[in-house]
Amino acid sequence: MQTDTPSGDDRIPLEDVGAAIREGRSLRPAQRYRIVVLDEQLAERPLDLSDPVPTARQILQAAAVRSVEDHSVYAILPSGEFEDLRLDETYDLRGRGAERFVIFQTDRAFKFTIDDRQLEWGKPSISGRVLKSLAGVPADTYDVYLEVRGGGQDVLIRDADLIDLGKPGIERFITLIRDTTEGLMALPEADQRYLDSHGIAIEMVSDGTHTGVVFKQMSAPAGKFNHAVADVLVILPPGYPDVAPDMFFCDPWLTLQSSGHYPNRADQPHAFHGRNWQRWSRHNPSWRPGIDGLHTMIKRIEHALAGAK
Repeated sequence: MQTDTPSGDDRIPLEDVGAAIREGRSLRPAQRYRIVVLDEQLAERPLDLSDPVPTARQILQAAAVRSVEDHSVYAILPSGEFEDLRLDETYDLRGRGAERFVIFQTDRAFKFTIDDRQLEWGKPSISGRVLKSLAGVPADTYDVYLEVRGGGQDVLIRDADLIDLGKPGIERFITLIRDTTEGLMALPEADQRYLDSHGIAIEMVSDGTHTGVVFKQMSAPAGKFNHAVADVLVILPPGYPDVAPDMFFCDPWLTLQSSGHYPNRADQPHAFHGRNWQRWSRHNPSWRPGIDGLHTMIKRIEHALAGAK
């Protein structure tokens, strides 16, 4: 689809869509618009288009794809989710906030969930390395696991491992920080000041090189769980407080009074410092370095306990 544009003399030669998004500005009229296309292994290459409102067919043709009808195109949104583009559907680069598109040779989408976000993949198998990339976590400090329901042990997925997405049901994956802060013996001053001013009792614990904070006898919402209080563990990641803690863990394990069951995504064990903790799979996508700290984690824990189902 070719849109109305000023004459060639009034247009810049090339507009980088990604640069415009990062700078928070509108696209300038240009002779060519640069996007990024990825293959099924997420290898990137730039692609220049003449139209700021291309169709999926135009993207495939510009990428020199043969048998266009046998391929699918997905826009990678700022949230990390994928948006399927129908072959002759237009996609306005000027207002969608997406610069990257992944191309699959397939006519079927395979659904899965990673860190509670549902995504689609255009192949029946996916590698551990690609899962990490889709989750937006550093490959060298995070591991990805296939989540096993019903009390089973989650399965570690190595970078080169391939997972069959064609099995019945939706596969669920989680990412976890591989190592935690080594040798951290005292909390940052801002954390300690907050805890002291609010009278919050903690214990610093370690398990090998892993360091964590235990909030002692934290109150649960009245009448909601089988226990009124529990110790709550937060494991500190490398680079904390600039890097966000991920999940939290309870001991004793909490079940819902209304059903007698564990809350959603809170039914797996985690051994730490000689105790068998209940892992609450709750992730934090919006940590603010220099602002957030243990006070943020406390509020997130309180919110998760109050909303547990």
